[in-house]
Amino acid sequence: MIRMSKQTDYGILLLTEFAADPAGLTLSARELSARAGLPLPMVSKILKVLTRGGLLLSHRGAHGGYRLARRPNQITVADVIGALDGPFAMTECVDAPGDCRQESTCPVRTNWHLINQTVHKALDNITLWDMTRPLSPPLIPLAGRSADPLKVA
Repeated sequence: MIRMSKQTDYGILLLTEFAADPAGLTLSARELSARAGLPLPMVSKILKVLTRGGLLLSHRGAHGGYRLARRPNQITVADVIGALDGPFAMTECVDAPGDCRQESTCPVRTNWHLINQTVHKALDNITLWDMTRPLSPPLIPLAGRSADPLKVA
């Protein structure tokens, strides 16, 4: 099963707290923890990683906290996944070419690359701003799919 990490899931949840406020909200780790209902140590760790990843800015002091480094419509779900989990890749041959022993003879390798590109493109087209409100389906148009060669008409 393909599943993003809990850290990424929570990271997106935390970032939408910032994205929902158009005034450029600054929040402390403690405030975010309370708003999201997540443990403070986990929230602090995620905020530090997102800051290192360039998605948040950190401000120290009595009125310090975190705020988005860019506008919510300029940060994509793919950006968040990249900051928290590293480069997006569905298979080893996409993630680290040369690590798979079957890579040179794999008949489905190019298909995995296409699938990876398609999923990454979908994630790159959804912003934090989008995540603050319901999306209207479909996210990926299914028109133009190749016909099923096994389907009998």
